Amino acid sequence: MPKHSDDHFRPKLGPPRARGAARTRFISRVVKASTLAGHPIGRTLRSGFPRPGAKLGRGHVASRMAGAKLSPRSRRVIIKTRIVVAKRSKLGATARHLRYIERDGVTREGGRGQLYGPDRDEANAKAFEDRGKGDRHQFRFIVSPEDATEIGDLKAFTRELMAQVERDLGTRLDWVAVDHWDTEHPHTHIVLRGADEAGRDLIIAREYIARGMRLRASEVAVQWLGERTEREIRVALIREVNQERWTSLDREIHANARDRLIDLRSDATDAAERHHRALLIGRLDRLVTMGLAEKIEPGVWQLRPEVESTLRAMGERGDIIRTMQRAFTRAEREYVIVNPVRMPAPIIGRIAAKGLADELNDRAYVIVDGIDGRAHYAALASSFDIADLPVGGIVELRGGAYPRVADRNIAGVADHGVYKTSTHVGLAKADAHHNQDPEGFVAAHVRRLEALRRAGIVKRIAEGVWQVPPDLPERGRRYDAQRADGALVELRSRLNIKQQVRAMGATWLDRQLLSGSESTSVQGFGAQVKEALRDREVFLVEQGLAERCGQRVMLARNLLATLRFRELQATGAAIESETGLTYQDVVDGERVAGTYRRSLMLASGRFAMLDDGMGFALVPWRSVIEKRLGQSISAVVRGEHVSWELGRRRGISV
Repeated sequence: MPKHSDDHFRPKLGPPRARGAARTRFISRVVKASTLAGHPIGRTLRSGFPRPGAKLGRGHVASRMAGAKLSPRSRRVIIKTRIVVAKRSKLGATARHLRYIERDGVTREGGRGQLYGPDRDEANAKAFEDRGKGDRHQFRFIVSPEDATEIGDLKAFTRELMAQVERDLGTRLDWVAVDHWDTEHPHTHIVLRGADEAGRDLIIAREYIARGMRLRASEVAVQWLGERTEREIRVALIREVNQERWTSLDREIHANARDRLIDLRSDATDAAERHHRALLIGRLDRLVTMGLAEKIEPGVWQLRPEVESTLRAMGERGDIIRTMQRAFTRAEREYVIVNPVRMPAPIIGRIAAKGLADELNDRAYVIVDGIDGRAHYAALASSFDIADLPVGGIVELRGGAYPRVADRNIAGVADHGVYKTSTHVGLAKADAHHNQDPEGFVAAHVRRLEALRRAGIVKRIAEGVWQVPPDLPERGRRYDAQRADGALVELRSRLNIKQQVRAMGATWLDRQLLSGSESTSVQGFGAQVKEALRDREVFLVEQGLAERCGQRVMLARNLLATLRFRELQATGAAIESETGLTYQDVVDGERVAGTYRRSLMLASGRFAMLDDGMGFALVPWRSVIEKRLGQSISAVVRGEHVSWELGRRRGISV
C-alpha cells in the first residue's frame, strides 16, 4: 500500500472458489456495488482523478472540488433527485409533472405556479416537453434552502445555482423550474433535460448528484447570506429539542451511541460544549417522555431500536395534520389519516384539498370531507392523476382490505362456477325496488369481470357466460391490493352539492335520494348533504318529478333516466344551434357509431359526442376512448352504461 494516502489503496481481488458463470456474477456484483457507492473500479489513475475517456459522467472532478471553502457554519441546502428513464415512464409523464408543479396555490400570494428558465420568466411547458421527446432520460430536482425565506428571490438563486452546474458539467443545460411557497419549507422544482448542448445523452456523475450539487447550492447560499452565526445555529438546535420528528440532534445521538447506549457523563471543557451537551440531554429527556428512550442511570440513556423510523413517521404525520389544518381553516373536523390496507368501508365525501404527498415521484393525495362528519387524508396510488379531480367534487375512496360488493354478487349468482348475465338480469329485475336499471346494474358487473379476465382470474366462455373461481371475492381483493400502492378514488360528481341542488340532470344527490341512505352525519359535510337533499326534493317537486305526501316525498318512476334525458335534450339543442348538425337520441340497446369529436361535462356525467356525418349522438364517456379522439368508434348504450367497440375488438365492456 502506498504510504502517502489510504485513498490510493487499490485492492486486487483474488478469484472466488466458484468458477465459470458463478464467478462472473460475483465479480459483476462487486463492480456494481462499488459503482453505486461512487467509486468505480479500474477507471481512476493513482492521482484519484478519472483518466481521460472514463465513462464516469460529467461533474466527477467538480464534485471533489465543491465545498472546499465550506465550514460547519455554512448554509444548508437539501436537494432531492430523481432520474426518470423514458422507456419506463408513462406516456405524457413529463406533461403531467409540469402540470403538477404549476398547480394553483403554490405562490406567495396563493396563485398558480409559473415555469421559468435560464433567461425567461415565463417558459412554455409544451415547447420544453417537445424538445425532450427524444431524450433517453430526464433529471428532476427539488432544491430546498434551509434559509429560503431569508433568500427571498428563489428564482435568482436557482439561476445562479444552475449556471454553476453548467460550469461544472461543461455544457449548456436545458431546464425549467417553478418556485413553491405553499409549504413550511419553500423550495424549487427543477426539471432538466437528459441531453447536452450537442444533443448527446447527458450523463452526470453519481458523486456530483449525491454530493457536488448540494455543496454548490450551499456555496451560493453562503454568498447570498454569509455563514450562519452562532446565535442562528443555537436557536435552530433549541427548536429541535422538543420537535416530534427526526432532527440533527437525533442524528448526532445516534452516531455517538454504542449498542444503543449513549453516555453523556463526561464534563464539557468550555461553555459552548456545556451548552451543546445540555441540548443533547434535553433531547434525550424528550425521547424518554415519548417512549423512545430509557434513562439507565444519571448521564446514560438507552435508545429504542425503532427510534429513527418512529420519529420519521411522526414527522410525516405532523406534516399531514398541518396540511389538513390549512384545508379547514374555518371548520372543525376530526382528522383521519387513511390506511388503504385497513379501510373497513369506502369513504364518500367532497374533495376539500388535493396535492402531492411526494412531489419528486408525483404521489398525490386528497383530503376528503366525508359525509360521516370527519376529514380524511389519503395518499393515492402512484399512477393516479389528480388533474381531473375538482376541488368540491364528490368522490369515493376505497382500499384493498375488503372484497368488492360486485365480486360477492358475481360469486352469489354463479352456479357451479358459471356466471350468466341473463340469470343476473332476471334476479335484478325481480328486485326492481333497489334496481331501477337492471341491465345497467349487470353491465357494471361485466366491466368488473373484464378487468378480472385480463388479470387471468376469470374466463369468458361465451357472450354473457363466464367461468369464475369459488373464492372470487378474495382473489379480487388481492388483485385490487396488488394494483394499488395507495387508496383508490373514484369521481362521483364534478359538481359540488350547491350546484347539484338545481341542476337539470341525474346528480349524485338524486342517487342518494333513491338509495334512501341514512349514513350521513349531522355534523360537518354530512349536515350540508342533508340540507342539500331537502333542497333537491323541493326542486324536483317544482319540476313535476316528485310529489309531496305529508312528510314524505314520492319520487317519479325512472327519475334518473328522465333527468338525464332532459339534460341531453337541452345540450343537444345547444350543439345543434352551434354546429348545424342534427341531434339524434340514443335508443337503449341499439348500436351507435360515428367519429369521436369531443367530450362534454354535464350534471349527469361525462359524455362523448359521436358524429356520423348526418347528425350526432351523446354517449356516456369512458377513459378507454380518449385515445380515439378523431377516430370512428361505435357503442351499445344501456341506461347509464356503455359497451364500446374499438376497431376489431368488439364487445369490450368498459
